[in-house]
Amino acid sequence: MSATKRKSIQTLAEAISKKVDRFNKAETECLIQQFHVLVGEQPSPGKAAHCLERGMFRGIMHNIFGLTDDIIMEGIFRIFDKDNDGFITVEEWIVGLSIFLRGTLDEKIKFCFQVYDLNGDKYISREEMFHMLKNSIIRQPTEEDPDEGIKDLVDITFKKMDHDLDGRLSLEDFENAVREENLLLEAFGTCFPDPMTIQMFEHHVFQEQVD
Repeated sequence: MSATKRKSIQTLAEAISKKVDRFNKAETECLIQQFHVLVGEQPSPGKAAHCLERGMFRGIMHNIFGLTDDIIMEGIFRIFDKDNDGFITVEEWIVGLSIFLRGTLDEKIKFCFQVYDLNGDKYISREEMFHMLKNSIIRQPTEEDPDEGIKDLVDITFKKMDHDLDGRLSLEDFENAVREENLLLEAFGTCFPDPMTIQMFEHHVFQEQVD
């Protein structure tokens, strides 16, 4: 790596480190280098180089972090893409990873809720819950009406999580339910990689990339 490029990465890492407290400056530099490797040198049409577009992001979520649900991956993309321009910059990538890889329970609760809130209205409706569960549950071909089973599951889940009984889940409802039973955090789809996958990714980025 040229001295000019290294200096540029160090300057960017210092700026990003002031906004992200989960990664130190050295780790941030490694994440910037990894981001450039993932993006490659080809810019997307109409966009400057070094941004992740939606398809590329979903490929990373699937191939590196083992996520498979298209609806969930789209929700994660929305969270990473802070300015909603359809591309993820290196800063958005690192800010997103800080929660995706090392978030607190509070941060993870908010993250999952935002993923599950498909229309962005600050609530998870029965329809959204049904849509996510239908997409993620493996249905048996022998079932006469698999949708009925999913509707029953939605009813059971709502009885457990809808604390104010208004027929929809607010962030407060979701948070209360998760704090009572942590397994409900990813009740409607897997939003985070498993610990072993995180460990392997961090080892690759933070250890193997060090010159």
